Order: sequence, then C-alpha cells, then structure tokens
Amino acid sequence: MISEYIGTKRNYQNLNNMRKLFLLIAIASTINANSQSLNDDKATVTNFIKRMYNSAPFEGVKVIDDYDHQYFISVLSLEKGKYPNEAMMNRVAQVKGQSQANIFFNGSTISSDLVIKTTENKSIDKPSTAVETIESIKENAMGFVKSMELLTNFDNPDGKRMVFIFYKEMTK
Repeated sequence: MISEYIGTKRNYQNLNNMRKLFLLIAIASTINANSQSLNDDKATVTNFIKRMYNSAPFEGVKVIDDYDHQYFISVLSLEKGKYPNEAMMNRVAQVKGQSQANIFFNGSTISSDLVIKTTENKSIDKPSTAVETIESIKENAMGFVKSMELLTNFDNPDGKRMVFIFYKEMTK
C-alpha cells in the first residue's frame, strides 16, 4: 500500500514537471515570435521610409500609416564636414529631431522684425540712396517629447550629408 502511494506521488510529480516544462516552452516560443515580429516591423518601416526618401528627398515630420500601426517620423540631414566626430553629429541630430517633434506636438511662437535702413550719399556729382532691408525671424518652442528612437541613418545620395530618421510608434 505504501509502495502504491509512493508510485502515485512520483507519477504526479513527473506529470507536474512535464506541465511546467510545456508551459515554459510555450512562453519562450511566444516571446520569440513577438520579438521577431517587432524586428520585422521595424525593418519594413525602415525600408519603406528609405525608398520614400530616395525617390523624393524631404525633411521635417510626417505621420505614416501602416495597416496595423501608425508612426510619427522626424527626418533631417546634417552636413558631415561640419562636425568634428560622429558622436557629436549623432547628438546634434537627436536634439534637432526631438525639436522638430516638439514643435509638431506642442506648437511654437514665431516673432518677426523688419528693419528698413536707408543711407544717403550726398555727393555733389551723383547723389544716391541705398535701401537695406533686414528681416529677423525667431521661433521659440517649449515642451518635451519622449520616446523618439533613431530608426536609421544613412548617407545622402550626394555623399556630403548624413540623413537621420527618428520615429515613435503612435497609438491608432
């Protein structure tokens, strides 16, 4: 009777261990499938935006609709020779990309000044007047945009500029 009880307890433990193993395998395969899907989505969006940029270069912000997702992108290009190293160029690109997104989401204040300067030359032979127009435009934006991630960067077709594309998945 005791040997039957011990045998039943072992069978129960083996069955329980098999259930745990099956559950662990099921969870692991689900995580792997979802992470693969995220990488596939990111690669698909990257290729789509690169093709779109190469066919008609643009800068600024756009909202791109996919069948299942909606992405906010910020595209900019920087002159390579202007920055001492790649790290500095990447940091400037990140700040500019977030600035574009901030202006899009939070708006900005634009002020403009127009100065007209005239100078007269009072020469006896040939008097003349020169008019110089100076326009100063300032844009101020305040706010915070988080979760902007670098999607990709690549050389502009002319080879002198680097194109940066930042993105954020939006809720649909």
